[in-house]
Amino acid sequence: MEHTMEELKEAKRQIDSTLHKLHEVIKTFEAKGNPTRYKSQITLARRRISAYEYSIRV
Repeated sequence: MEHTMEELKEAKRQIDSTLHKLHEVIKTFEAKGNPTRYKSQITLARRRISAYEYSIRV
């Protein structure tokens, strides 16, 4: 299945936006009074960041 350059650019823009939001989520959880309470959410966000960054490189 072929995609247009516009579709690919939009997909990259969406991934970049999601990555930015995930980084902000981590900052928010780490800034809370007891960040260990949010360890699973922080781990999940970091794993999603890794997956998105990997998909950009492939």
